[in-house]
Amino acid sequence: MAELAAHVAPGTRLGTKDELRSRCGVSVGTFNETLRLLQTRGVVTVQRGPGGGLFAAEQTPMTRLAHSVLALDASRGDVAQALRIRNALEPLLWQDALWHASPADVKDLQVRLEGMAAAAASGDADEFVLANWRLHARVADITPNSLLCSLYVALLELVERHALEVRPQAGVSLAHHIRDRWQLHAAMVDALDERDGETLLRLVAEHDTTAAVGEE
Repeated sequence: MAELAAHVAPGTRLGTKDELRSRCGVSVGTFNETLRLLQTRGVVTVQRGPGGGLFAAEQTPMTRLAHSVLALDASRGDVAQALRIRNALEPLLWQDALWHASPADVKDLQVRLEGMAAAAASGDADEFVLANWRLHARVADITPNSLLCSLYVALLELVERHALEVRPQAGVSLAHHIRDRWQLHAAMVDALDERDGETLLRLVAEHDTTAAVGEE
């Protein structure tokens, strides 16, 4: 949907939600989550009523920046650089979450943790990565800093699009690694809920995955 909006003039009607969801071949939940993020990033707008639907938004500097990130080559070097920058932005996002997260925001994060827990319990690595993506995208949605949100989500999309695998450390089973990653994210959300900034930022540092592209 982002690529479609990027190749048409601002104000161009892209279609109805049902038309675009069918075209993208995704579930209602996934489509709505993506739509919310694209609206936050200023990529699309929604108009209701007769003739309404989704429309390409004006390409602001932040939107062009996000598109530039997504246009990077899928080479390992580009993905590794994107992962490094994404991880560098993590402390800023979680710090903003400490200041701005509402009880409803925390509840949403806990719901996404449940998806990660279910994937970890079943050993479904692909679904675990997707659930992890949804959690981080929701954290990005909390910050009032639209530039930070746009850049982070664009980097997140690039990394997840080209590094959809979980790589445990040598000697660690995949199932154990996934469980550990879920527990780490659960502890991060708990610290956020308790407004324990010191613990949260320590956990965010532990969460840094720069060393291994594809690890979540």
